[in-house]
Amino acid sequence: MAFALNNGVRLHWRIDGAADKPVLVLLNSIGTDIALYDAAVPYLIKDFRLLRIDARGHGASDATDGDYSLDLLAEDVLAVMDAAGVETAAVCGTSMGGMVAMTLALKAPRRVTALVLACTSAAIDPAIWAAREVAVRDGGTAAIADMAMIRFFSDSFRDKHPEAVETVRANLLAQNAHGYAACAAAIRDMDLASAIPGIAVPTLVIGGSKDIALPFVGHGDVIAAAIVGAHVTLLDTAHLPSIEAPASFAAAVRGFMAQVRDGTAKADANTLLFEEGLKNRRKVLGDAWVDKSLAGRTPFNADYQAMITRYAWNEVWGRPGLDHRTRRLLVVAICASLGRWEEFRLHVKSALEQDGFTQDELKEVLMQTAIYAGVPAANTGFNEATEIIRKLEP
Repeated sequence: MAFALNNGVRLHWRIDGAADKPVLVLLNSIGTDIALYDAAVPYLIKDFRLLRIDARGHGASDATDGDYSLDLLAEDVLAVMDAAGVETAAVCGTSMGGMVAMTLALKAPRRVTALVLACTSAAIDPAIWAAREVAVRDGGTAAIADMAMIRFFSDSFRDKHPEAVETVRANLLAQNAHGYAACAAAIRDMDLASAIPGIAVPTLVIGGSKDIALPFVGHGDVIAAAIVGAHVTLLDTAHLPSIEAPASFAAAVRGFMAQVRDGTAKADANTLLFEEGLKNRRKVLGDAWVDKSLAGRTPFNADYQAMITRYAWNEVWGRPGLDHRTRRLLVVAICASLGRWEEFRLHVKSALEQDGFTQDELKEVLMQTAIYAGVPAANTGFNEATEIIRKLEP
């Protein structure tokens, strides 16, 4: 058995497949271990080198004291990747594993080449998981085992494949109760919904049409809408598609990754342009505004958001000929001249908050605007700026 260490904590991992194949990291759900993907491995191994990891508190990995967090579980994945000599990889996670995968893509975007997010969520009612945590701490995993099987598998699968269900149930009953409860706390405290629009790698969201644990509508669809260009596949399964329909699950992963490989140059270029543009956008407008804007993306406007980030904020704001201070002042003058007052207010407020330019410099721009674009434009500009300055003053 192979183990990696993260600050002295032993993390169990296994790697299978040819060394010349691209690495696919597989992350388990809460209450399972690396065996979650056993049935899918034969369908995946021809295309990938598979790195499976027992999450902290699960399988053969240590169950340390205290509550866990998604950040901690993502750091564990990085420790295993380092131990396995894996610099970059596509990452596939089911349920909690998908939450960890999203966290990893946000924490270490250069290490993640693509995401497969199966039957997972970016936001869950914390009260549900607080109650689950208490139940397991009081009564062990036996307290939730029957309920878990109902949520893990569809009725038809439980009827036809009792041996598979009983195997998963036995593993759950044997699991360290504290490890389960500590991971339940990580899910309880999850706060990914506002952050995931910042994910810029190719992403596949897999939903289960029979999933009652995390139904696609309200969970998977929210993720797909938030991540630009995300692909969606729905399988006729409940919560653990890699067990219930391993061939279909693997086909979805293989098909998506083939698309990523076929369009690698374009995907990598677009990702790089988006990431660089996002840096400029944050420098100029601030994290709070950008995060709010990205969180508001929908399937209707997501492509537009990606386009302006790549071209306006990277291609134009990233050009070396003018510094950001000069560009800010130009934007204010042009917006005032054209009467684009929403954009005018945004840039004036962000610049004054971040020392992007001074009030005196703003005044001179509006004086110049009065001569070349007309007094009415300058009148409105002074009024709008005065109101912003008033609100910013302590």
